[in-house]
Amino acid sequence: MSPSTGTFYRAVFGLPLLVFVALGEWRRHGPLPRESIRVAAIAGVFFTGDLMFWHHAIEAVGAGLATVLGNLQVIIVGFFAWLLLGERPSRATLLALPIVLAGVILISGVVGSDAYGADPQLGVILGIATAICYSAYLLLIRRGGRDQRRPAGPVAVATFFVVLCSFVVGEAAGDLDLTPGPASLFWLAMLGITAQSAGYLLISISLPRLPAIVTSIILLSQPVMSMGLAMVLLGETPSPTQLLGVAFVIGGITAATIPVARLRDGLGRVRPSIARD
Repeated sequence: MSPSTGTFYRAVFGLPLLVFVALGEWRRHGPLPRESIRVAAIAGVFFTGDLMFWHHAIEAVGAGLATVLGNLQVIIVGFFAWLLLGERPSRATLLALPIVLAGVILISGVVGSDAYGADPQLGVILGIATAICYSAYLLLIRRGGRDQRRPAGPVAVATFFVVLCSFVVGEAAGDLDLTPGPASLFWLAMLGITAQSAGYLLISISLPRLPAIVTSIILLSQPVMSMGLAMVLLGETPSPTQLLGVAFVIGGITAATIPVARLRDGLGRVRPSIARD
């Protein structure tokens, strides 16, 4: 499917479950504040950009590498928070930045030969755009979803605006297919139900309840698993130089989000609970 079609139907199929849960929240706790709705709507615009850029990046550099590049949001969120909220990045983030940038350059194929992807340089640009849009989405949805009693409401509003925005973009670009075949509709429905509704609903519920160390480790599992699955299931074959770039990016993100002291403290808290269980 085209990026516009995939984004549109992912949101269409994901919206009913989110609306169902959001209506339950509304009955128990009342409607969302107008400010939360406004912020979630803007978040939906950025989430549309995230999905559209990501799908184009997959075409240019493959699913595995595109997902690694999209996870640069872990670094970018820190700098957005600095510019917009005055939260200065940690020393670990600043030290990790050149490592991550070196990894991005290696993934782009500028260094070495036999880089995987139809256009790895374009894929890197699109991957960075994906990370920027996703960073904006996370910051906005965090601001609009501060009430932990209503995790589904802001996500439902954002997903509704993904439907609207992807329709407009797809119609303007002329690549929106409103009548895909039954097989395509089945996989698009699976994507919407699992990733868009259940996935983001579980994320919005769980992240505020997890220790920071656990959150960081879970976020880092996505690019690692995506690379492995893309190589096994899709036959993607990144060059050794690109794989080295992946190691740089994931290593830099690890250094920025899981400093050694936090890791030691987190593991120290986990061990007693394991012993008790």
